Amino acid sequence: MAVQYIRDRTKRKWFVYAYKGGPRIMTHEGPRKPNLTAEASRKLAEALAAKDAPDATRFRAVVRAWMASEAWKGLAPATRKVWQRHVDRIEAKWGDVPIGVWNDSRMTAKVVKWRDELASTPRTADIGVTVLVALLKWARLHGQGISINVAADIPNLYKGAQREEIVWLADDIARFEAAAIEEEQPWIVDGLRLCALTGLRRQDLVTLTFDHVGEVAVSKTALKKSRGKRRKANVPMTEELATFLDEMRQRTRQEGVNTVLVNSFGRPWSGDGYGGSFNRIRDKAGIVHVDEDGTERKKHLHDVRGTFCTMLIADVGLTDQEASDIMAWSKERVAQIRKTYVDDARVVVAIGERIAAHARAKREAKQ
Repeated sequence: MAVQYIRDRTKRKWFVYAYKGGPRIMTHEGPRKPNLTAEASRKLAEALAAKDAPDATRFRAVVRAWMASEAWKGLAPATRKVWQRHVDRIEAKWGDVPIGVWNDSRMTAKVVKWRDELASTPRTADIGVTVLVALLKWARLHGQGISINVAADIPNLYKGAQREEIVWLADDIARFEAAAIEEEQPWIVDGLRLCALTGLRRQDLVTLTFDHVGEVAVSKTALKKSRGKRRKANVPMTEELATFLDEMRQRTRQEGVNTVLVNSFGRPWSGDGYGGSFNRIRDKAGIVHVDEDGTERKKHLHDVRGTFCTMLIADVGLTDQEASDIMAWSKERVAQIRKTYVDDARVVVAIGERIAAHARAKREAKQ
């Protein structure tokens, strides 16, 4: 908003206001339009801040307080980037309502209705509710006049929100590698292989350096918080991982670059940069998970962590508890992966071997 200058009829005095209709911040004697003094600039800043400050009785004030809080600043940058769009939606929808309405349990139905307006994009709708839950939780804990969380326990719309059963199979990895080579982008396969051998999240994959590599383990403090804390990932050094890291040391890289993964220019990847390149190769290869009802869902880089978990329990021989400690997953989630991709597969192999043995016995009996 522009500063307003008003000159009196004598053309010898100027009255300066913060904005049209706003408070006076300066008076100047002289024929020429004055520059703002330091004191006037301070008053201008105060006036604009007061003008833009939301009504303390409205929900917008709670939203703005959350975004200025350490809780918001403590979120990972990628999380803030995604959540910001939903915060804007929440403020546009409810910014002008009195704070007190959030203490009425009937607001739950209104939140559900708001969520259902985006039913055509269920994942977006569910993230919106997640952000609202976090906002109301913070407000309740920090004395913002909200005593209940009406958005809590609202179920997800997105049927694929639970992805415990999805992992990348050997055929998926082979097809991904073939597509990357066809696109002349073989370095994108490096991230997939590293994830399959470590189970690290995307941001930890692209920021992993050789300084994190020890003799018996790869140790790195995760960038993403889990239950409010950053856990330290300790990944055992398998023979396959050691071989891969030796291979990565031979990659062409710019001087001083110590990240395990590098792009085609020998520079570190950004999380979004690698994610976008990864998804383009995945889509070219047509890698999807097919549900029991025939619904297809694209497999994500995050699902490669399940491949690592499968390796821990099938090849390394870890217990569910040991694998869950490394993955920072629940023991039940690891058990489900074991049943789906390890135990059931072994049963099928055993049955196949018995059928083959029975067939051989019949042939031998006829001879």
